[in-house]
Amino acid sequence: MAGEPGDASADDRATERREMVARQLKRRGIEDPDVLRAMAKVPRHRFVPQALQAMAYADQPLPIGHDQTISQPYIVALMSEVLAVRPGQRVLEVGTGSGYQAAVLAEMGVTVYSIEIIPELGRRAATVLGELGYEGANLKIGDGYRGWPEAAPFDGIIVTCAPGDIPEPLTEQLAEGGRLVIPVGDGFAQKLVRLTKTEGRMVEEKIVDVRFVPMVDEKGKTY
Repeated sequence: MAGEPGDASADDRATERREMVARQLKRRGIEDPDVLRAMAKVPRHRFVPQALQAMAYADQPLPIGHDQTISQPYIVALMSEVLAVRPGQRVLEVGTGSGYQAAVLAEMGVTVYSIEIIPELGRRAATVLGELGYEGANLKIGDGYRGWPEAAPFDGIIVTCAPGDIPEPLTEQLAEGGRLVIPVGDGFAQKLVRLTKTEGRMVEEKIVDVRFVPMVDEKGKTY
């Protein structure tokens, strides 16, 4: 979990986070106490560009540069809740982006392995996570489609960009009983699904319709 720099008590925007949790998360049915606590504590405004920090706790995604966004708070909370991981477990995140989702998971007490394909975003996220004391977040630059095989298996995998199909390397790196939460589809026809590995098989559940940026390789080609 985070050290003193990320503590809500040391941050004058803690009230905004409490209001965000009450109005945007609890009212929409987010119930996991670990998720709610993490969302109330992680300083979201630290993960958005300076010019947009006044809007950090608004009920919407925000641009972070390089045609990428930081997801709407509700979507971050929803994905964290349906991932259903607990302290001490290991999670792979594909698409570090701003680093906010990794911070929320680290605040929940899990060890995060996060991959970002855009070097500038990855370096910026690493800097902010380090400044806030999130030592449980391990970052690297690379193609998330391939996962992080040397750190596998994972109790959970969370993907913050949308491929056309489920990447096989990710299902292979998921531990038995683990869950993969991922948006799948092209353009506007995306769905957020949770896949649970049960006796070697992937059991799929649809969660909600979503819209994420596409998953791309090092050359910018979509998967």
